[in-house]
Amino acid sequence: MGDKTIKVLVVDDSALIRKILVEVLAGDPRIKVVGEAQDPYEARALIKKLSPDVLTLDIEMPKMNGIAFLKNLMRLRPMPVVMISTLTQAGAPATLEALELGAVDFLPKPQGGEQGLAEYRETIINKVLLAARANVRYRDPAQRAPARAPVLERGAALRPNFLCAIGASTGGTEAIKDVLMTLPAQCPPIVMAQHIPEAFSGSFSRRLDANCAMAVFEAEHDQPILAGCAYLAPGHSHLQVVKKGTGYVCKLDQGDLVNRHRPSVEVLYRSVIQAAGKNALGVLLTGMGNDGAQGLLDMREAGCTTIAQDQATCVVWGMPRAAVELGAAEEILPLDRVGPRIMQLSTQTARRARG
Repeated sequence: MGDKTIKVLVVDDSALIRKILVEVLAGDPRIKVVGEAQDPYEARALIKKLSPDVLTLDIEMPKMNGIAFLKNLMRLRPMPVVMISTLTQAGAPATLEALELGAVDFLPKPQGGEQGLAEYRETIINKVLLAARANVRYRDPAQRAPARAPVLERGAALRPNFLCAIGASTGGTEAIKDVLMTLPAQCPPIVMAQHIPEAFSGSFSRRLDANCAMAVFEAEHDQPILAGCAYLAPGHSHLQVVKKGTGYVCKLDQGDLVNRHRPSVEVLYRSVIQAAGKNALGVLLTGMGNDGAQGLLDMREAGCTTIAQDQATCVVWGMPRAAVELGAAEEILPLDRVGPRIMQLSTQTARRARG
């Protein structure tokens, strides 16, 4: 976008929420609120008239809900959308569906109190600025399921005690899903840190479990880490891998934020080095900021293979870019090649391709 002012259209059926959002966004000189709509039909007309760069969209609206509107919008005129959502377990499925359809990010509805509003102001401005630069495309869920379930290649066997650690942030819920859907049920143990609210991580893990061949869990403290399973950090805790006997277990830690996040990708990667040494693979997917970049470099220096998602397929090339600039990524791959590469590296028949 360069230095161009970002034009935003605010869509919400609540006059109070619209007023708060407009006041917050209009306070930033980089943003211009070009209009507001109280329902999707009004929004559709204003999009044609005003050509906004970013839409903020309420999920729950009369006449047509935000999900139905988003589906039509992304099919006909893909554009950056930030969903305004209820950050509750009840609101999680709709928000995850919006991300699946191509929304860049989501925000809670603004809540009262001056301090809360000040924090909200910084968050929404950052998310709108980020959305304006995001790589947006329509994602048709019906066309993304593999024609048949992937299977382990004949003659291949998983490397013993080999681990794969995946980190992601903005755009990551769909990137992780896309990667896991390419893996067979007989995959290596996978541990994952995705920046996600506490109320959403359980719903996200269940969504992954329903769509992927392996078993997917929201990680629990002391849970054994097994082949054929993937473990997602809960939204309230750092996930760490700890060696126990001949295998590994999950450790949950509600300590301080690291790189402004809990769960943090950095914490996960460093624990993997301690537990598995070089017998691990680090994968850093789409996301804003730099969480995981230093940890991925630490993994590479410990002898692990490291992969960063490429710019062309990232929703936001922030965390992978930081890793690439540090020299942390041994391989830079488009998203559709990450899953197959995980299997190549985690099986006994794999030959590590270098160069």
